Amino acid sequence: MTLVMGIVNVTPDSFSDGGRYLDAGAAVSHGLSLRAQGADILDVGGESTRPGAERVEPAVERDRVVPVVRALAEAGVVVSIDTMNATTALAAVEAGARIVNDVSGGLADPELLAAVAPTGADVVLGHWRGPSADMYAQAEYGDVVAEVLGELARRIEAAAAAGIAPSRVILDPGIGFGKRGDQNWAALRGTTRLAGLGSRVLIGTSRKRFLAETLTAEAGAEYTDVGEDRLDLGTAVTSVLAAHAGAWGVRVHDVAATVDALRVARAWEGESRWASPTRSR
Repeated sequence: MTLVMGIVNVTPDSFSDGGRYLDAGAAVSHGLSLRAQGADILDVGGESTRPGAERVEPAVERDRVVPVVRALAEAGVVVSIDTMNATTALAAVEAGARIVNDVSGGLADPELLAAVAPTGADVVLGHWRGPSADMYAQAEYGDVVAEVLGELARRIEAAAAAGIAPSRVILDPGIGFGKRGDQNWAALRGTTRLAGLGSRVLIGTSRKRFLAETLTAEAGAEYTDVGEDRLDLGTAVTSVLAAHAGAWGVRVHDVAATVDALRVARAWEGESRWASPTRSR
């Protein structure tokens, strides 16, 4: 059964829900609500990675996320920390996080992989070609899937060299990161091939621009006119398709919609047709 990772943004500027849960109490309450809706994992982040976002000082990031991680972990939640900083990753793991989700795959902070290695935490390695402030500068591909697979394979090697066994690695093709429009769809169509590298695969399409562009392509409307309800429907559909392609997990804002969509899809096709991921330790 594909796992659902709920998003808890403890930020003032995330592209979808920035500022709603900046207060630690509000973030914890939101996280517990997502768990009640069926989230298997909660991904707590204190730094926006939206296009154009500037970096946040690690000390500020830690102040935002550590109290939230600790409270959710104490409540029995499986917590992932969404960070590109080694110091934040370590502080979050010490507070109870069991997964480190680095959208840069260990490239933004060269110390992260080695720092996390002795903790035993699982690590999400995202496909990344540069910081959010200029993430589209290198969105040039000859073969999107082949290049994403090749670059992530090298991140697996880097993690192993740092002491992180392949069994602890989760791969994320970085939908929306350094990819424009149809490049994201191509990367998604490569999910089965990505799973073929032997690691678990996490897919995150939630409320991203390429969905809005797709929904408005034939209507002549601006992608910014697409509301969250339509984006969440698109997210639920892509999450079902990702699960069918073998994804271990899907990362979403609207947990309830995705949980329902996955439940209906499983009923239609039967459990045997779906991925059976190893649950987080």
